[in-house]
Amino acid sequence: MSKFFGGRSDSESSSDSESSSDEEVQDTMALGLGGLPFSVQQKKPQRLTAAAILFSDDEGDDKRVVRSAKEKRYEALYTLIKQIRNSKKIKDFNKMLTTYEELLKAFDKAKPVIAKEEGGVTPRFFLRILVEMEDLINETWEDSVGRKNMSKVNGKSLGALRQKLRKYLRENHDDDIAKFRENPEAEDDDAEEVVEEDASGDEEGDGFRAKSEEKEIAPRKVKKASPDGEDEDSDDWMSENETDSSSDEELITTSVYTRDMFLKKAVDPEKEAKKIEKKEEKSKEREMRKKEREQIKAADGDSEDEGGDGWEVVDRTATKVAMFAKDAEITNDLVIKKLAEIMAARGKKKTNRKEQIELLTELANIGQEHELGPGIHMKIKFAIIAALFDYNPKLSDAMKPDSWEKCMKGVDELLDLLEEQGENITSGEHILEESEQLDEPPYKIRGCFLTSVERLDEEFVKVLKGCDAHSNEYVDRLKDEPKVVEILEKADKLVQKSGSASEVCRVYLKRIEHVYFKFDPEVLDQKAGKLEAGKETSQDVMDKFCKYIYSKDSTDRLRTRAILCHIYHHAIHDSWYAARDLMLMSHLQDSVHHSDPVTQILYNRTMVQLGLCGFRHAAIKDAHNALLDIQLGGRSKELIAQGLLPQRQHERILRSSEQEKIEKARQMPFHMHINLELLECVYLVSAMLIEIPYLSAHEYDARRRMISKSYYQQLRSSERQALVGPPESMREHVVAASKAMRNGDWRKARDFIINEKMNGKVWDLFYDADSVRAMLSRKIQEESLRTYLFTYSNVYDSISIPILAELFELEVNNVHALVSKMIINEELMASMDQPSQCVVMHRSEPSRLQSIALQLSDKVSQLVENNERLLEQRGQGGWQNRGWE
Repeated sequence: MSKFFGGRSDSESSSDSESSSDEEVQDTMALGLGGLPFSVQQKKPQRLTAAAILFSDDEGDDKRVVRSAKEKRYEALYTLIKQIRNSKKIKDFNKMLTTYEELLKAFDKAKPVIAKEEGGVTPRFFLRILVEMEDLINETWEDSVGRKNMSKVNGKSLGALRQKLRKYLRENHDDDIAKFRENPEAEDDDAEEVVEEDASGDEEGDGFRAKSEEKEIAPRKVKKASPDGEDEDSDDWMSENETDSSSDEELITTSVYTRDMFLKKAVDPEKEAKKIEKKEEKSKEREMRKKEREQIKAADGDSEDEGGDGWEVVDRTATKVAMFAKDAEITNDLVIKKLAEIMAARGKKKTNRKEQIELLTELANIGQEHELGPGIHMKIKFAIIAALFDYNPKLSDAMKPDSWEKCMKGVDELLDLLEEQGENITSGEHILEESEQLDEPPYKIRGCFLTSVERLDEEFVKVLKGCDAHSNEYVDRLKDEPKVVEILEKADKLVQKSGSASEVCRVYLKRIEHVYFKFDPEVLDQKAGKLEAGKETSQDVMDKFCKYIYSKDSTDRLRTRAILCHIYHHAIHDSWYAARDLMLMSHLQDSVHHSDPVTQILYNRTMVQLGLCGFRHAAIKDAHNALLDIQLGGRSKELIAQGLLPQRQHERILRSSEQEKIEKARQMPFHMHINLELLECVYLVSAMLIEIPYLSAHEYDARRRMISKSYYQQLRSSERQALVGPPESMREHVVAASKAMRNGDWRKARDFIINEKMNGKVWDLFYDADSVRAMLSRKIQEESLRTYLFTYSNVYDSISIPILAELFELEVNNVHALVSKMIINEELMASMDQPSQCVVMHRSEPSRLQSIALQLSDKVSQLVENNERLLEQRGQGGWQNRGWE
């Protein structure tokens, strides 16, 4: 043998070959259980030389497997999906984020293949992993306690992953995910086919494929009974035998380095033919199975009933209650008995709620077919509505759209039935089940339609809150409001006939809650006398309902809510004095703290609208006082129930997950929101118009009080900045205007407050925006004049009123009135000289040096007082005995 192969001389190799041949004769070879040869006497391990290692690669023996582009791309996707599932088990969001980004890149690379092979349809296995990730992220995100206990890196990765996944789904796979969620249990056909192709490729190889790859692909095989009943185990065993035989050959050939190892192996034509046949058979079987599946889906529309050979999903949650026997005579007693049987399962753990609704609907149809009378039909209707309300296991969850449609239709039909029968039917919670009369008129039925209507109205709010506020779904659900209002009107008519005063108050309040927040231009036309006589506006409707509740209601809650709704409606229609007087006369400021949270939220929203109305009417101080409590702590968003603020770690009282759920349930629907930026801007502008003149008047006063804390914070933060650029945000515009007003430059202050940017953000949101801007411009002129007089009064001996009017572009009479008011209120130490139209200063104000000296004397006297008080607390024998004098 050549020196090249063994790395030794010919003589050495020949002698070694003789000795090795003797040893091989002595060694007996045995066959193991798996068909693998092993020696009874193990050989000594051979020393491998560099040449042996160099040529020990089995690339010459490997048969090259050619895989399609689809297999390559899909296998890359499977590997990444497996990594994501592993990260999912241990909730490693950092690793999941990295793998997710790689998965998106791999999917982008696979898009040409998907477009070619699948016709551009996204594979279900890819949608499945996206849905699994979305569900896990949503579940983890809702668990605020668990989220706080996460590491910093993991929590940061969770937020980033949530944001990226939501954006990706919204932009690319919104419809696909919706279709997938409708039928998530359907099979991933693409995955199954590719896995089977990979498996067949493995069988065609000589067993040299890495075990790790086999392990990765093996779990993805979907075990399914074939349509013809044949089992594929025989094929698996055949492939195992083939791989075993190939591994035998590998062991035999690699145990000794001979030149045969480097020669090309002869291919057995019979084996090749068998492999090709087997591959063709498998592809035919796959096609057959696919065709049969498609036929079954086309016939049944569902893949659950695939015949006796396939798997069947058994629902163990509840056993379906059998309906009447075929030969049974349908009577009232039989239907009532069946109804009691169905309702007995209500609320139990294993009750299938969907099935219960179906049974009750079927029972109602049977009752109508056999004409058992309206009494029985109404009794079943009450049961169906109750079952629909109970369909959701959690009270906080909103109804699904189909359930909501059924519920609304059911309540509407119930009210129509009651209206048809009129006095023949009496219903209510006061009627006991023993005293019910369902056979003949007058019918007596236990059940309150008003409670159902109120519950329907609450569910409507939940359904709205359950939708994305910026989606078309929200708009579609909002279109149901006229139907809900129509149902309330029907209930109102029924209650007016037979209901008590308290029931009428309940219906009126529900109707008020659908009217009070809506702006009606006809009300303003009615005030201006432009509306035709006799036409009823929302203002008339509100007056009618609220006045009835004021006079008839026996509970404080309904009256309080009616008053607040009435004030709110007055405020949004610019009835400033009516709204203000009603708020002052009701004394709700004193008692609202004892009300329930929902009423407190309504009170906060009413105060906000009252403040905005006062601002429009130039009542700046009243507007500021109304908005002060809402804006004081920076929690206006929470106080008017338009969202929860993120909790900070240093806060002493942290919300639990239960409290957070309760808070979310109290939030207002999006169409009832108040613009928070408008609210803050009105508050800051009001604070500016009050604070700047006050600051100028009390510039050197040591005991100056702070009127608006949040406004001061904005001013201080602006003063701390080293470089102040042109204003961009709404707050920066107000701060810049404040500085200009402080200097007496009213034009610059007005331009900072009223400009295109501020118009688009704030002022154009008002109904009559031009009048608001004109009012605001005038108030800025007047307050700038007051600020000018406070700041520069010690410079002048006398000031001419006409010159002041010219400087601030105001009328002489208005300037005269402003100065006179300041003198009367002792804000300005001066007197009016009427003939010369001058303001003569009295020079009673101290100069700047005198003011600073007065401040120093005040502080020194205060320090002395504190020191004396401290020494007195130490007692008689303290400082005197120590000679401190």
